Amino acid sequence: MEKNLSGMLVETVVKKALKNIVDSPERGIRNLVDMALQFSKGRFQTNFFTVAQAMLQNENSAYYRLVRDTVAYADMDRLYTFGMNLGYNGCTVGARNICRNEERLNCNIPWTISVQIDTHKFKEKREKYDTLIREGENLGIYTWMLFDMDDPQKLLAFAGAHPDSAFCIFCKAENLSAAFLDEASDFCNVMLVVRYEENIADLCAAMREMGLLYSVWYQYGQEDAEVVINDNLFSSSQQLCPVFTVLIPEAGCPEEIRRLVYQAAKEARSSQIYRTVIWDFQGDNRLIDSIISGDSCSVYFDRDGNLYDWDKKFESKPHNLFQNSLSDILASTYSKNAGMPASAKQKCASHPFAEGCSRISAFPIRERT
Repeated sequence: MEKNLSGMLVETVVKKALKNIVDSPERGIRNLVDMALQFSKGRFQTNFFTVAQAMLQNENSAYYRLVRDTVAYADMDRLYTFGMNLGYNGCTVGARNICRNEERLNCNIPWTISVQIDTHKFKEKREKYDTLIREGENLGIYTWMLFDMDDPQKLLAFAGAHPDSAFCIFCKAENLSAAFLDEASDFCNVMLVVRYEENIADLCAAMREMGLLYSVWYQYGQEDAEVVINDNLFSSSQQLCPVFTVLIPEAGCPEEIRRLVYQAAKEARSSQIYRTVIWDFQGDNRLIDSIISGDSCSVYFDRDGNLYDWDKKFESKPHNLFQNSLSDILASTYSKNAGMPASAKQKCASHPFAEGCSRISAFPIRERT
């Protein structure tokens, strides 16, 4: 992304603000939020920083401890790069471009895209994945959620090839070897999101030692949603000091359970008692998109390149990232004037990466014991 005068000014201000946060976390983060709100123009920025400003009036907020902890261990170049890619490229410049392109193309455009990676197809279709990122950036999309439960190390260089975007790589602890973490330290536009398990404390400590940004994700179903709803999960996950604790529903998880979990996430976030940001993958991603665009548009691609939203799967050439451009996929599926295409072959799926309600192994799942 070419930087104009405004962009270069923002870079200078953010770098100075990060230094102030290191020196005085509480005052520094308040000043940064106040300044950001003053210069906010878009709906999302204004909404976000207004909420943040109100929350930071609570001197006992656990988010102060989160900020203090994060700036103490995280590499400063990493904080700056990932923060700029997510906040400025994605939610400021990108948000404006999304609105312009939605008007031009007469279709909804998501603020983030999720992709489930298959190792063999990634090797075969690497150019298609690169094209997806470039097309997304041209539309204003700079935030990417990549799911790889087999060999996520290959995604590091892939992310590095697109330095203007922010990549959240969802993975399992068992795949994060010392060699993986060493290579990850070379890429400042990546945040690792590790599956929550009781035995990952040492891994999190190693990532902290290396200055890596990291979060954890937890997948819930009807059987174990109670651990989320009663806040037990948040009490445990904060001990690992992740930036985000991400909640993802299993395939087949009833809508009512998902609503209860999202409500619990919002209440926990508003209470400001946990030093991790609770993030509901479905609800909060949709919320941001509705603020930016006025409409909610969720885009996910499975390992075969097929398009999903939260309720349907589309199996046809016009909806496959390996066979069509992103713009054409969005225009044919999320038109501002029409609903979902009647011609698309659709299958029920309560999670975008499910291969049907009875088959949930296609998406990374926490093993039951």
